[in-house]
Amino acid sequence: MAVAMVVVVAAVTLVVVGGGDGEVLPEAAPEGLVDPLPETRPVGRADVEALRLPVAARGYRMADVDDVLARLGAELAERDARIAELEAALAGAQAQAVSRPDLFKKPGGEDER
Repeated sequence: MAVAMVVVVAAVTLVVVGGGDGEVLPEAAPEGLVDPLPETRPVGRADVEALRLPVAARGYRMADVDDVLARLGAELAERDARIAELEAALAGAQAQAVSRPDLFKKPGGEDER
């Protein structure tokens, strides 16, 4: 009885797999990012919230996650540099305004002190 059961299971397995003499199943195309981050404009909050990374057999696809993280890192570095540039310009403008000698003079030319 056990031998017959092993033969039946083996036969069913060969039929399902293809028996070895049939065509090989085509390789399944890996799932890719459906809506990648925009290339023509900076990434916004809505872009990140709408992003859905494709799932692989053991979690997320590493290449897609690496690409997204690299893009977000570059965007953040660019924004940090721009913020630092604007803060430096503001500090320079404030220092220049404070160091002007006519800061406390009235428009008529008299000192307010």
